[in-house]
Amino acid sequence: MSSGPRENGSVALKNTVSKNAVVTGASSGIGAATARQLAKEGYHVFLAARRADRIEALAAEIGGTAIATDVTSDDSVAALAEAVGDRLDLLVNNAGGAFGVDKVADADLAKWQAMFEVNVVGLTRVTKALLPALIASGAGAIINVGSIAGRRAYEGGAGYNAAKFGTRAVTEALRLEIVDQPVRIMEIAPGMVQTEEFSLVRLGGDKAAADAVYQGVADPLVAEDIADAIVWMATRPAHVNIDELVIKPRAQAAPHKVHREG
Repeated sequence: MSSGPRENGSVALKNTVSKNAVVTGASSGIGAATARQLAKEGYHVFLAARRADRIEALAAEIGGTAIATDVTSDDSVAALAEAVGDRLDLLVNNAGGAFGVDKVADADLAKWQAMFEVNVVGLTRVTKALLPALIASGAGAIINVGSIAGRRAYEGGAGYNAAKFGTRAVTEALRLEIVDQPVRIMEIAPGMVQTEEFSLVRLGGDKAAADAVYQGVADPLVAEDIADAIVWMATRPAHVNIDELVIKPRAQAAPHKVHREG
């Protein structure tokens, strides 16, 4: 009997009976790359982000569903949960971000508050809203996109450090709280990932400063590297929980220790 693809039968079933996934922050970078790779794995992906035009284009590309979503809004997240329905297999909490590189003594507290709102409160808001559907699936999974910044502080990073330490704390507490439920709780913690927006947003739109972050680094990670790891975590058997996966480019030993050539 052939083990290759065929039009009918069990091998084709993967493409006809899809699982559902929600990816927040799906309009660019890691979120968009993850949505694309999940779609290739047979998931129907609900794309959640504020920029409706971007997620609508991506939804058309991958056969997903675009839901304009602001994770800092109760009403917006409630609308996302209603659109998803009663059953969900996978939630990728990717919406987040860093705003500024202030030292503690010079902290712009509005930026610090914004980081906490999206990386901690927003992540919790989405998780709370979708958790019943994840439990109802019988084998749900949550993957929170954290950061190595949530494991070691560095100068100029305290605000983002605090937010990503918060992401890690929510992940670990939730795993303890619902250990009796059929939902895996996981975190991926990337190091230096070169995307089109992360450093640009963090540095207030200063492209030269954003480009300098990666200057001399031969091979920083890219969004597709993280997406590949997320999909691997999601597609482990239901009894396998990848508690945390720390992933950095070879050139990065720590947040503050990066080998640069030239």
